Amino acid sequence: MKAFEMIDVLKRAGKPRNSGITMVLDKGLGMGAAKDLMPFSDYIDLIKLGWGTPLLYPEELLKKKIKIYRDKDISVCNGGTLFEIAYSNKKIDEFLKYCKSIGFDAIEISDGSIEIKSDDRVKLIKKTSDMGFKVFSEVGKKDPKKDSTLTTEYRVDEAKMDLKAGAFKVIMESRESGKNIGIYDEKGSVKQGMAKALASKIGLKNIIFEAPEKSQQVHLILNFGPDVNLGNIKPDELVPLETLRRGLRGDTLGKLF
Repeated sequence: MKAFEMIDVLKRAGKPRNSGITMVLDKGLGMGAAKDLMPFSDYIDLIKLGWGTPLLYPEELLKKKIKIYRDKDISVCNGGTLFEIAYSNKKIDEFLKYCKSIGFDAIEISDGSIEIKSDDRVKLIKKTSDMGFKVFSEVGKKDPKKDSTLTTEYRVDEAKMDLKAGAFKVIMESRESGKNIGIYDEKGSVKQGMAKALASKIGLKNIIFEAPEKSQQVHLILNFGPDVNLGNIKPDELVPLETLRRGLRGDTLGKLF
């Protein structure tokens, strides 16, 4: 039973969701903090263990944390950097088998810091999907100068290629800072023309926009609706984001469609 059930609020679809997805970024939460999130597990669809952080865990602790999340029907995936390290080490097969053995049910595939040819990218997505993982591919570069050379058309074409290969969703790179990458300018403001073009040409439900800042979340919710897919959400911003989605905060109160 939820508190204040006498008050009507905007309803949201339950899990598993195909839209309105919230991806939370776990940068190394302690076990107590991970457990503290679980009363709000209905609002979390995916938890990403950021970058290469899983490499620093004792194996049994990592398994326990993944189980805490999976027991609440939350998908768990690696950070794209960890995938890129495995790829550079030519250890993708071993990496995927190990991910399966410790409880991951999703894999992020990216080339934000390295280069992967399109043909290889397609094969990797197909291979990972065929193993039963939910694949989240990421489009964009982590270096702002390199990312700035990627046109909207390039991002659209790569996203469509990934989806055709079997990706469940395509993540639009913004890094943890949410500035000067992808749909964000150097101040972190949304490049509305690019965001709208990506949503229109790829399909809004197929995209997860990384949106680490509240102003970005508000903008995307007001322009695309409460069921826009959002990622790189800080754990302590999970509940605030859900209030934005449901019009329970001044920024979106009475403004949702």
